[in-house]
Amino acid sequence: MPAGHRPGLRHLLEILAEDLEAAHAHDPAARSRFEVALGYPGVHAVWAHRVTHRMWHKPALRLPARLLSQVARWITGIEIHPGARIGRRLFIDHGMGVVIGQTAVVGDDCVLFHGSTLGGRSMTRGKRHPTLGDRVMVGAGAKILGPLWIGDDAQIGANAVVTHDVPTGMVAVGVPAHARAPGHRPDHGQHVEDASELLEYVI
Repeated sequence: MPAGHRPGLRHLLEILAEDLEAAHAHDPAARSRFEVALGYPGVHAVWAHRVTHRMWHKPALRLPARLLSQVARWITGIEIHPGARIGRRLFIDHGMGVVIGQTAVVGDDCVLFHGSTLGGRSMTRGKRHPTLGDRVMVGAGAKILGPLWIGDDAQIGANAVVTHDVPTGMVAVGVPAHARAPGHRPDHGQHVEDASELLEYVI
């Protein structure tokens, strides 16, 4: 559950309002909070997860939670396992194809673009999905695979495939991804536009 979680409907509504405000603040195309509330599948998927995650903590409600999460997936195109722990003010932009696995942990104020995956590399039980710190940005189509740690303020480039930890504040690009300091571009001798160098892809 989000850090600072308190039981009760009032606190849940506060968190849902924060999710709405985060989407409105991050997307320059958003004209109003009302429009975001009605028309943003990323917000709807996060809201559904807030409910299913609470249900997941009660063994008798785990099956209904799983089924409700699949309904949300069908409606939004975004799959978030009820067991995943998501912090406050997550914004999923566009959203189609986003997958967040059961043991994934997402910190506060993170941004995920469409097609990104917080997935696993093992079929064994236990921690098998990544942990994202606070203010992490994951570009379109990026895959973060395994029980990795992605440090606070890290950025994952579009279409990157991350299989190792990314330190705080670093940028990870490429297949497989390599971490580098923000603003540093390797000298390849000639300029080649690489999709993995694009930290985000915005329509």
